[in-house]
Parts: sequence; C-alpha cells; structure tokens
Amino acid sequence: LILFNKPFHCLSQFRESDDRTTLARFFDDPELRLAGRLDYDSEGLLLLSDDGQLAHRITSPGFRLPKTYWVQVEGAPDRAATQKLCAGVVLNDGPAAALDAAPMPAPDGLWPRDPPVRRRAAIPDHWLAITITEGRNRQIRRMTAAVGLPTLRLIRVQVGDWTLAGLRPGEHREVTVHAPAPERPRRRQRPRHGGRR
Repeated sequence: LILFNKPFHCLSQFRESDDRTTLARFFDDPELRLAGRLDYDSEGLLLLSDDGQLAHRITSPGFRLPKTYWVQVEGAPDRAATQKLCAGVVLNDGPAAALDAAPMPAPDGLWPRDPPVRRRAAIPDHWLAITITEGRNRQIRRMTAAVGLPTLRLIRVQVGDWTLAGLRPGEHREVTVHAPAPERPRRRQRPRHGGRR
C-alpha cells in the first residue's frame, strides 16, 4: 500500500492530461490502483495499491473506514454549526452526517499552498477537523456550505489507521498490509436423521 500526499491541483488519475498534473507525474507502475479519490482542488492522503482486492476493501461502503480532514472554512464555526454537521445536513444526493466535527487550531508547520488561499479581510477564517465514513463527490465542501461555512482549503490527513504524518506534497511511503482473506460463505448443513432412509 502506498500513502501519497496528493498536491493541490493534481488529478486523482493515472491517465495523462494535456493541461493538468496527474498521478502519472509521480508514479510509473501499471499495477497500481486507486483506493479512493481526492478532488482536483483537495490535498492530502491518497491511498494506492497493487492489490485490487485490498483497494476494493478500502473503498467499499460496507467497511466504512473513517476519513479525517482538516478543513479551513470562511467564517466562525460555532457549536450549533458543528452539531448540525454531526446531526446531518440534507444535500442534493441525500442526507450526510459527520462522525465528528470540531474546531481546531491552524495546523502547525503546514506547507503553503500554491496559489495561496484567498482571504477577505472582513471575514475571518477558521479550521475544523471533520471525520466522515462516506466518500461522496465533494461531500465535505457541500456539508460545510450547508451550514454557512464555505470551504477554503481541504486536506485529508487520515484514512482508517493510515495517516499523512511526515509526508510533504508529492511524497509517498510504502507500507506492507496483510489483508485478511475474504470470508467464504458457509455451506448450509443438512439436518441429520437417525438411521437411514
């Protein structure tokens, strides 16, 4: 399994694009498969694997791996907003709720973004740590917008037990994962009868 810090404005695909950076700039291994995606304008932890079964298990809705994001939002998140994120908001593709949402200090030692985040002097910005178990398209951005807190910057820092720790944008590290074999369906046992028939 490869833990990769996907830079801002990089497409989560291996196919090359004429005008946009893709994963092809960083990896040249036809065996690699994506285990989840990140939007073009989101940053942070992206998982890749040469094991299709493992990639499927990581992304399968049945396993519901928690994913944690650092989210810079425009505005001041109050208790009502974070409670609403956890209670659930209604999006155009159905309701969505965070497993956890809480204010956090600005991340220490965070790399600068290029181009930098736009800021408006009259409106403060703050950071939230948000954990979800789904992975719908632009879900975090839509959720924060629904509570009046537009997302300015979005960084995924953890998926399950795997974290972004120690990785700068464009860097990766490999870990060995021993995925358990899928369970076989149990055969239905025939009832035993006393004596022959």
